[in-house]
Amino acid sequence: MSAINHHTPDALLAAYAAGSLPQPFSMVVAAHISLCLECRAAYESHAAMGGAVLEAVDEVAVSDALKDSLLAMLDEPATEARPQPRSGVYPGPVMEALKGKPPRWKRLGMGTRQCILSSGPEGSVRLLYIPPGQAVPDHSHGGLELTLVLQGSFSDETGSFGVGDLEVADETLEHTPVADPGAPCICLAATDAPLRFSSFVPRMLQPLFRI
Repeated sequence: MSAINHHTPDALLAAYAAGSLPQPFSMVVAAHISLCLECRAAYESHAAMGGAVLEAVDEVAVSDALKDSLLAMLDEPATEARPQPRSGVYPGPVMEALKGKPPRWKRLGMGTRQCILSSGPEGSVRLLYIPPGQAVPDHSHGGLELTLVLQGSFSDETGSFGVGDLEVADETLEHTPVADPGAPCICLAATDAPLRFSSFVPRMLQPLFRI
């Protein structure tokens, strides 16, 4: 894998370590951390600092009923979660969402496909498959969008993004991502609001494709 040049911002890593990052973004950050040693080290640093803060917090008295309930939960047999291993270009967190199975692609047109991994009030996260040279229609954003490259690469007005790179886009960015020559570009993308397409046809199809 080539060098990773675009990393997870520190604020997102801190929120992920604190458990306060919405699920769609958490999946993308987890996938990026699994690929990027630099961001994994930064995440572990945030997690360690969080543990130190908890140790320094004063104890709070709880009722006997709550204490008994917590102790009973600790006595229950632990069910060990076995994380999914990486499979091909898909990191473990993505394989978890896929339940260990290959993506079920749905066509969007012009060879582009998507596989929605989750969708709900907090936002949505999906895999995108974009053929070489194909562009995603020009759009801006109603909120935050995280896009992690898993295969191939793409370029837009802000630069080039290869495997392991994370693009962070917000309401200030309008762009037209184009898959670079070579292997098809496969991305993991999370949003917390619908995209704002400039052209009429993408806007018309947007409810159908749930983008």
